[in-house]
Amino acid sequence: MILGVNPYLVTNGDGQEAVAFYQKALGAELISMQTFGEMPENPEFPIPDEAKDRVLHAYLKVGNTDLMLSDTFPGQPYQIGSQLNVAVIINDIEESKEVFQKLQDGGTVVMPLQETFWSPSYGSVTDKYGVTWQVSTQVSECE
Repeated sequence: MILGVNPYLVTNGDGQEAVAFYQKALGAELISMQTFGEMPENPEFPIPDEAKDRVLHAYLKVGNTDLMLSDTFPGQPYQIGSQLNVAVIINDIEESKEVFQKLQDGGTVVMPLQETFWSPSYGSVTDKYGVTWQVSTQVSECE
């Protein structure tokens, strides 16, 4: 079942500054924030020093709305106008696969659906209308 659809902002290295800005401007509550430097270490893909303080994922609450934000990784292209993605949160891996498959019809896969340290099934796809979707599975530990 789809749990929600949320705005996901993408910044270009100034994510921590943006989080503070939205906290002040919107009265947002910071629920959590991780930097690239806090990711589990992987010797095959070491995190460069210039990436360590960039925001991997921030989760803010603005009223009843979840607002998420991350920085680009150094060297990734950043284009003005592409700062907004849509995150769709699903509580079932199989449904995540179905939604991802449907969204990629006529579109382009940005990151294939895969297990990550934060989700058992996460991927990113730009649909045929140019909207980038982050499909993320969030299963409770009770299941």
